[in-house]
Amino acid sequence: MFKKLAGNTAFYVFIAVFVVISLLPFVWQGLTSIKTVAEISSIPAQWIPREPHLDFYVNVFTKHPFLRYMFNSLVVAAVTTVLSLLIGASAGYSLGRLRFRGRGPLLIVILGVSMFPPIANLSPLYLFLKNVGLLNTYAGLVIPYITFSLPMAVWLMANFFKQLPKEFEEAAAIDGCGRIETYFRIMLPLVTPGLFSTGLLVFINSWNEYIYALTFMTKKEMMTVPVGISMLPSNYELPWGDMSAATIVVTLPLIALVLIFQRRIISGLTTGGVKG
Repeated sequence: MFKKLAGNTAFYVFIAVFVVISLLPFVWQGLTSIKTVAEISSIPAQWIPREPHLDFYVNVFTKHPFLRYMFNSLVVAAVTTVLSLLIGASAGYSLGRLRFRGRGPLLIVILGVSMFPPIANLSPLYLFLKNVGLLNTYAGLVIPYITFSLPMAVWLMANFFKQLPKEFEEAAAIDGCGRIETYFRIMLPLVTPGLFSTGLLVFINSWNEYIYALTFMTKKEMMTVPVGISMLPSNYELPWGDMSAATIVVTLPLIALVLIFQRRIISGLTTGGVKG
């Protein structure tokens, strides 16, 4: 009894410490965004602002085209997510449910491609986009983003489909459903939680991506939020307040997505934990 109590206590203490460490940077940014300039630069650091204000949030949207940055990020991340799910779900079903020669090596190759650092593909992608005239366009970011989002989507969806019992397909075949009809009417609805989990991961990766956006979007009106935040400092000023406020603003949509779809996300992440 004592060992069980001690084990539970240690577990919850570990979880509490982990949560505090994880939230600390976000809380610090939030507090910094409502401090005065003097409080931000004070030594020792002042945690709680004495005169909280929202001036830095106003600066973000009045002194910088931040709404445009967010719109650009939203378009690119949304299109990348939709295309990755459309292709990744179909490929994942084929790799997860069908048996054919070379299936195992193909999965390994897909996993290996997803591990390539983005900077390794930077030069050839830049030359390709320049030659076809896609620099400073949404397609010029969506195409490179798919190169690292699609392998992850295929691998995840293949594992989600692999966990489904084969009885579903056998019952569909008895009812006269073909392979394509079985996929759309039976199998795809069953992995909806997996689609949400995969889609969220793809969206977050695309929303936060920096290297490609910095290289392929040279016009200010086409910049995404990570690049826009990095452009806030000038040669003579480092606006910590504006940068902190911008960081909070671009993080809130991701938090909202997780809270809205948390049940489906958790269900997707735990798919396969119980044998069907």
